[in-house]
Amino acid sequence: MSIADRIRIKTVTVLSDDHYLLKKTMFDWQRDDGQWATLSRDTYDRGDGCTLLPYNMAARTVLLTRQFRYPAYAVGYDDLLIETPAGLLDDASPEDRIRAEVEEEVGYRLTGVRKVFQAFMSPGAITEILHFFVAEYDASMKVSDGGGLEEEGEEVQVLERSIDEALAMVASGGICDAKTILLLQWAALNLFR
Repeated sequence: MSIADRIRIKTVTVLSDDHYLLKKTMFDWQRDDGQWATLSRDTYDRGDGCTLLPYNMAARTVLLTRQFRYPAYAVGYDDLLIETPAGLLDDASPEDRIRAEVEEEVGYRLTGVRKVFQAFMSPGAITEILHFFVAEYDASMKVSDGGGLEEEGEEVQVLERSIDEALAMVASGGICDAKTILLLQWAALNLFR
């Protein structure tokens, strides 16, 4: 049986279409016991995204970004967030978009970009699928200082850390962004053994 056989959409109401799209959907859901239940869920559609961990095997380092994130601040996080370079697809392919994001944010033009997985980050409310990439970098690939796009309000600091220091920052809470933790753990398991 397909999930489509277990759901009957009743109404979809747009609650907000300002920066992204917020909808409320009323639907009937067939439970495992065969009974139908009427449910209501909000979904936030901001489009799909991509993220990449630049790594240097010889130096055992990774490149990260540090920037202000209002939603984190709004719930009490009083610091800049340390993250992997990332962005929304904006109608581009995940690989093309992540190459552009990395160049904009950290200033490196990478070759050998490799997708390692994709995942829903918060499927209870957000429709986004995030595409996760890795790519090796070295000094010859640096084309600018990075920093993001000023016209998009970005002010991105570039950090180069050893993989061991980055993993220690995860353990201490210095890195608390989920996509970054996932890519650092993936790198620890698959690259920096």
